[in-house]
Amino acid sequence: MSEDAANNSTVGNDPLTVSHVRYSRGGGETAPGRPMFLCLHGWGSNEDDIADIMRYIAPYNDYAALRAPITLEPERPHPGHPDLPATPGAYSWFMEATPSGDDLDRAAFAAASAIDRWVDEHIPLERDVVPLGFSQGGLLAVQLLRIHPERYRAAISLSGYLAPGSVPGTAPADERLADYEIPVFYTYGKNDTVIPKYELFAAAAWLEEHTWLTTKSYHGLGHEVSMDEFADLRQWMLLHDLSSGVL
Repeated sequence: MSEDAANNSTVGNDPLTVSHVRYSRGGGETAPGRPMFLCLHGWGSNEDDIADIMRYIAPYNDYAALRAPITLEPERPHPGHPDLPATPGAYSWFMEATPSGDDLDRAAFAAASAIDRWVDEHIPLERDVVPLGFSQGGLLAVQLLRIHPERYRAAISLSGYLAPGSVPGTAPADERLADYEIPVFYTYGKNDTVIPKYELFAAAAWLEEHTWLTTKSYHGLGHEVSMDEFADLRQWMLLHDLSSGVL
């Protein structure tokens, strides 16, 4: 790791740390012979939102849905009704919704490093791991390959984008990533107004050069997910033997 990367893997003076996770039934250990999906939510969302995707795409696989470490809005008890479910919190992997340039490189490296440390500490080395993310989470699903490609079986980026990789040490595996031919599923909506189209096109082009890419875009879809997208994702997962295919 370069000094530049090492000095920018923190927020303030503290390193990012993943401390909240929602596991699938059985604590993520009901299907140990299948890959563990690592679910990464987007800006202003939470681990419950991204975990809900799993029931549409791979309900019989294990997953760990991670909560981003930066709190935008804390979880709040239901006012006047403490027995009712709390209002969900809102969280982020980056201090800004859409950092760019060198700031994005540093933010992506800090967040991906925190996720990679969590994987190292909580998932047995012999178990396959497949990061699946939306938006910021989609960027980080790919960023994990850019820092530690040996650890991840495949990656799924829904409406994601890429850090530029200009800051030394923030994407240390870029030069060797293509050698691993890691399957990546990358999709976005043609009506996305959050991520600029040139960023989406650039991400697809970069992934084509560095991974075993399957990419699709969807008419009428904005910065969101769709059932058509999930159907295509299920087929891709079957092709690469990542899920049972049972719904």
